[in-house]
Amino acid sequence: MKDTPQLKSLKVLLIGDSCIDRYHYGVCERISPEAPVPIFKVQKTEKSGGMAHNVKSNFEAFGAMVHLLTNEKKIVKARHIDTKTGQQLVRVDWGEEEKVKPLTKEKIDSVDFDSFDIIAISDYDKGLLDTVVIEYLLTKVQNKKVFVDSKKKDLSYYRNCIIKINKNEYEASTNLPENCELIITLGEDGALYRGENFPTKKVEIFDVCGAGDTFLAALAYAYSKIEDMSRSIRFANQCSSIVVQKFGTYAIKKEDIFDLCI
Repeated sequence: MKDTPQLKSLKVLLIGDSCIDRYHYGVCERISPEAPVPIFKVQKTEKSGGMAHNVKSNFEAFGAMVHLLTNEKKIVKARHIDTKTGQQLVRVDWGEEEKVKPLTKEKIDSVDFDSFDIIAISDYDKGLLDTVVIEYLLTKVQNKKVFVDSKKKDLSYYRNCIIKINKNEYEASTNLPENCELIITLGEDGALYRGENFPTKKVEIFDVCGAGDTFLAALAYAYSKIEDMSRSIRFANQCSSIVVQKFGTYAIKKEDIFDLCI
């Protein structure tokens, strides 16, 4: 990030649902004799932390120190990828038979909120953050900037927060808080904030997985540095446009953002 001095020891409290992303790479070279389906032969497997863990990785690329509150029971998303074409053949999820256990008030009370510069919430609506938890949590952080990315349809509980959701989530939302800053991401068309469109650089999109995580982390980082929402959105757009050119759930790297300016 040229010509922009690093923000010293930014401390982030990140709260949200997380999962394990597994990538099974292999080939399909024959059809099963048992049924007319291809046989997938696994050649290698890679795994990484997804959802809130991916947000954490993005924050760390900006040099932030991150404390993550997340679910103990892990959801697993396994993607089977054809190595010849790079095509995802199937995704198999498990661990979502029941909602994950909500964050407890005792766990929230154990946190020294004054030691953090910002609060980020990555709410994938898997159960960690129910409405009771959200309301209780927000009473603890009234003097902090709270950045939220949520899959919930009812967002009314996120009062006084900076909320980032995508266009589909916005159209599906049933209730927005009256008092909030709302940013709607529009994919290749950028983002919308207070009626103004913030276009993004046109790039060849390979995979949009994880782009929202990057946008949230980049937005919160930039705003904490300059307190200018318009410039922060532009920076988040730049970072997201890098991620969508990569395969899979890709967290932005330090080398990716070396030439970016806020």
